Amino acid sequence: MIDHISVGVSDLERSATFYEATLGALGLTRIVTRPRTIGFGKAYPEFWINLREGMPHVPPESGVHICLRAKTTAEVDAFHAAALSVGVSDGSPGIRPHDRVRYYAAFVLDPDGNRIEAVTFPAD
Repeated sequence: MIDHISVGVSDLERSATFYEATLGALGLTRIVTRPRTIGFGKAYPEFWINLREGMPHVPPESGVHICLRAKTTAEVDAFHAAALSVGVSDGSPGIRPHDRVRYYAAFVLDPDGNRIEAVTFPAD
């Protein structure tokens, strides 16, 4: 249903470093590079970062986050580990049991405070 998403960033190269590491763990690579935007994806740009000079840090209370599907728990772990080298953890990898579904996820914050999650639904 969703074709692509984008997030604003205050420093394009700093954020590119973060997203190359974290999205790379999920199989996405940098596909498009323009002066003020970079697109990541598998076959076409699905995730964009857009330069917004002077953008304030995204406050934690904004409630906004983006969740990306991982194939395995190992991909979620790799996503989180990659983020720790260039960003901040906002929830270590682990099982999140809920009423309707049991899933494995990790949450990270990019350098601007955008909350990004990787999730998979293990069979066992």
